[in-house]
Amino acid sequence: MTKENVDDYLQEGIYGSRQTKPGERKMYLGTLRERIILLLSKSQVMQQDGLDELEKQMKVHKDASLLLNGEVTYDFRRPYRQLANKNNIHTTTVSNQETETDVGAILTVDYAIEKEDIYIETKAPPKEESEPEGGFKGFLKSLFKPSN
Repeated sequence: MTKENVDDYLQEGIYGSRQTKPGERKMYLGTLRERIILLLSKSQVMQQDGLDELEKQMKVHKDASLLLNGEVTYDFRRPYRQLANKNNIHTTTVSNQETETDVGAILTVDYAIEKEDIYIETKAPPKEESEPEGGFKGFLKSLFKPSN
């Protein structure tokens, strides 16, 4: 063995095998962008958005697996886990304290599919009417309102 091979062998033994695109893997719960079928943000998971689309994709891709972010509370992950069990999809909860990501759930496969649109557009919540001019804010506005 040459010195280079021995160093590589030792580094791999100490730190584990090298991964391709480590930044991308941290962002996407351990998988690569090219393998993602569908991605839901943490807020979408907490609001249970995208369950219908996720179920459609699970029926199309029987060999997929579902990655759930461990930072999301179990109560919010439960419907997604139940949906995966119903469709015989393997589920993994990924908890990585070292990285910060907004990803809540990913439906992925073990091979590259290069799907361009992996995000689900959710409906924006209806805007609430502005507060009536009462209370302290109303008092301040009336106090500084220009007189005619």
